[in-house]
Amino acid sequence: MHTLALPARARAQLIATDVRLARGGRPVLTGVDMTVTPGSRWGVVGENGRGKSTLLHVLAGTLPPDAGAVRRVGTLGSAEQEMDADQDRTVGDVIDAHLADARAALAALDDSAAALAEGRPGADDSYQAALEAAEALEAWDADRRVTVALEALGAVTDRARRLATMSVGRRYRVRLACLLGAAHDFLLLDEPTNHLDHAGLDYLTGRLTRWDGGVVVVSHDRALLGDVATTVLDLGPSSDGRPAVYGDGYEGYVAGRRAARRRWEEEYGRQQAEHARLAADLTAAQHRLVTGWRPDKGTGKHQRATRAPGLVRSVHRRQEDLQRHEVTLPEPPLSLAAPELPARNGVTWVRAERVTVAGRLTAPADVTLRSGSRLMVSGPNGAGKSTLLAVLAGHLAPDSGQVHHARHARVRLLRQESAAPARRPARELYDAQLAALVTAGRLDGGETLPLEQLGLLARRDLDRPVRELSMGQQRRLDLALALAARPHALLLDEPTNHLSIALVDELTEALEATAAAVVMATHDRRLRRDTAHWPHLALGAGATGTAQAGAQATAESVAARENPVAGAASGRA
Repeated sequence: MHTLALPARARAQLIATDVRLARGGRPVLTGVDMTVTPGSRWGVVGENGRGKSTLLHVLAGTLPPDAGAVRRVGTLGSAEQEMDADQDRTVGDVIDAHLADARAALAALDDSAAALAEGRPGADDSYQAALEAAEALEAWDADRRVTVALEALGAVTDRARRLATMSVGRRYRVRLACLLGAAHDFLLLDEPTNHLDHAGLDYLTGRLTRWDGGVVVVSHDRALLGDVATTVLDLGPSSDGRPAVYGDGYEGYVAGRRAARRRWEEEYGRQQAEHARLAADLTAAQHRLVTGWRPDKGTGKHQRATRAPGLVRSVHRRQEDLQRHEVTLPEPPLSLAAPELPARNGVTWVRAERVTVAGRLTAPADVTLRSGSRLMVSGPNGAGKSTLLAVLAGHLAPDSGQVHHARHARVRLLRQESAAPARRPARELYDAQLAALVTAGRLDGGETLPLEQLGLLARRDLDRPVRELSMGQQRRLDLALALAARPHALLLDEPTNHLSIALVDELTEALEATAAAVVMATHDRRLRRDTAHWPHLALGAGATGTAQAGAQATAESVAARENPVAGAASGRA
């Protein structure tokens, strides 16, 4: 018999108290306190690898903390960044699993109604209980809610479709739609915007802002946090080593974080000054102990003997004082040090002429890239953005049209999702790629940079196996591998997926400044606003992959604005 998990609605609570957890001897969560109630919406931020996804596992109860406690009253739905897919599971199976309580409640209501009609003993109480359960779960409307969410998120609606035939993004959208339709008391979402297009983003934002229950969302999406979060939990470094909580939404977090960092640095400066003063006093006391403790001539031997221990005790007290004033240095955040990418005016690095790919990029597209070119590729999911970038990179042959690469052109594609994580350490994988490029004559030995110099991974993570890194850290390694090749043309497919907010800002600045050609496809609303001045190529009128007839985009290079000899990028759909 299925045991129903009924929502608590107004009584729902999700409370974390002093949660602590370490992995491999390294603290991951230190003193997390959260109180999530109906109507509250928490955003969780922090650098990659700071334990954001781990916190969601702890809140959901799938990972026990080393210390502290989590109290849950009510139902909870959780969506991780990836969703496993076995060979036989279908979209319908996922929907059935998420709506199991609603289905069971309706079945119980039918059974109790039949018992009531037959006049069985106790049927009145059974019917009343079943009716209350169905009403609490809003069971009659559950399937419709899921269908609406599937359509709005651009997810697969075919219940017979096997998950194994779907991409990571398509699987995620199915599960997200199920969670939005299940009417839980709490939603725990890990990077929910990574796989959504503009329409899906708008729908998700609207649903979360109107959600009756509580929401905890881990996200790098500044637009989503600004629209949804009422409270922000920052897992980044702090002066007391504990996570900081900021009210007034994302804007309150930005202002509060800046002020907290300033106070921390000021306190560090005061401690440095106090440390220097105590050190000077200690040195002076030690000097007096050695040479200056003897009293004036004529003083009695007894006085000389009793004064020496007093000076020794004073020195010891000052040493203890120094220990009590231990200096804490604010941990400097990782900061992208993007390498200088090569430029050569007048050289066309990539030219695509009327390229198509059957079923994926159906309308002919033209793109020409020279140094300094900028191009934003836009369109809904399924319009062919990733396909076009793969064609430009030479990873996918077009079914019609041609792609030309200049001789010795270095073209790098940052794919939308990381490859299966390797067992090899990050530094070893990175060094092996550099060695291969140098051996093949694609990169001069003097152009190589060590991984740590890029500022993308902390030193403690450089020699960890890639599979032990968080998804955000793996994404940072992908970016490092792309930049290390010193590409003439850099192709970026959803480059902000899984990256921290600070790194997204730094990457945006680097892309504006680089002399390389850059082509980017992204649904990140803030990034699109920041690069609104880029020329763009619009693909698709909907999610069918059919490009709009007659749509055109011209991407003039940054260099061409000042030098007409420099190239241009153009696209026609």
